[in-house]
Amino acid sequence: MQGQDVDSASSRLACKRLLFAGLALSALTACASGGGHHAPKAGRNVGVLLPLTGANARLGQEMLTATRMAMNTPTAPPLDVHDTAAPGGTAATAAQAAVSAGDGLILGPLTTDETAAAAPVATAAHVPMLAFTSDMSVAQPGVWTLGIAPEQQVRRMVLAARQQGRQHFAAFLPENRLGHALGQALQLVCAENGLQSPQIMYHESLQASVTTGLKTLSAYDTRAAAVAQPQPDAQAAAPQVDAAVDPANPDGAPPAADQPATPAATPDFPAPPFDALLLGDTGLQLGMVINALVETHVDSAHVQIMGPGLWGAFATKLSALQGAWYAAPDPASRQAFVQQFMARYHHMPTPLADLTYDSAALVKALDQNRPAGSANGYSVQALTRPEGFGGVDGAFGFLEDGKTRRDLAVFQILPSGGSRIVIPPAGKLRRSAN
Repeated sequence: MQGQDVDSASSRLACKRLLFAGLALSALTACASGGGHHAPKAGRNVGVLLPLTGANARLGQEMLTATRMAMNTPTAPPLDVHDTAAPGGTAATAAQAAVSAGDGLILGPLTTDETAAAAPVATAAHVPMLAFTSDMSVAQPGVWTLGIAPEQQVRRMVLAARQQGRQHFAAFLPENRLGHALGQALQLVCAENGLQSPQIMYHESLQASVTTGLKTLSAYDTRAAAVAQPQPDAQAAAPQVDAAVDPANPDGAPPAADQPATPAATPDFPAPPFDALLLGDTGLQLGMVINALVETHVDSAHVQIMGPGLWGAFATKLSALQGAWYAAPDPASRQAFVQQFMARYHHMPTPLADLTYDSAALVKALDQNRPAGSANGYSVQALTRPEGFGGVDGAFGFLEDGKTRRDLAVFQILPSGGSRIVIPPAGKLRRSAN
């Protein structure tokens, strides 16, 4: 009996030792994985690719702050953060590190060029990527761009103009990357909606070439010849917009108080061969385009003028374009996020912080709803759900071809400058439109 008692005591002591050793190993494992949590399932981690050092470090750090702000619960998926601007590193090497770590989804990188470099790494590993650029040329199956893209803006305005009876679209655009993105978008959206192929002209940055180009596009000579009572002083009296319209300095000096708006149409001057015109200029070149619009009698009496969402940053200076449209998110939808961010960090978040917050909130929602037994919920089917997702800047969603849908408002420039919403967001997404 005594031997049995000794054996039992020895057995109990051995079990205690094994238990303590197991607890110590578990504690070490918990510490290694961040402390206080079980090691995450493979594929549940989320890679984040942002510039955390270098020229864009401040922006990257704020975007990372917004990401962590969205991941505000203990059960949120772990973040695997990589610096795309680290010495000797690139967006491609950061993406490879995320893939090698077994991340189930990648948020970022920031720019078009970085996305183009990182995308092949992610797609080869079948890891979805949500990049923060607005350039949809780098979008593809498995790679979505979260920025508010020219195509989304153009689609919103074309559909709205069509509902108001506009049928003949044209574009007068700068010879640059944004101009060509807008032109390609207009061609695509018109084709999608069975509209006549739009007339598109690109212009250089001299006033003479801008005016000549718009005269050609608007068939000015033919229209002028049809005027029964020509007005020889009309061009001499045409107001010139000399004040710079500079989006890089939206808080600069306002235009002179006596700067006139676009005058009402001359009753006897025929309309141009289009009833909707897309522009893409900002800065000094937009002033040149406004001068040319006046001189060629292209005005809001006959034509719905449309422009990029960039106009919203300096709309107070655009009284000469009264009646013109641009498409952008409703700022009211952003207020709750702005207030929450400012309460924590005491400054206004940048618009790019909206994107990282939305992407992280989306990930958390998918993770919480992942099917039982699955490593993560980041499948293409889950990402492309028809109802999309609610975001800081309104509803958004993904299509299987890599395109991103957005629910935008249409703004109109006021006679005194500034703008107001004339067509609010729909509040939901349709599969065929943003």
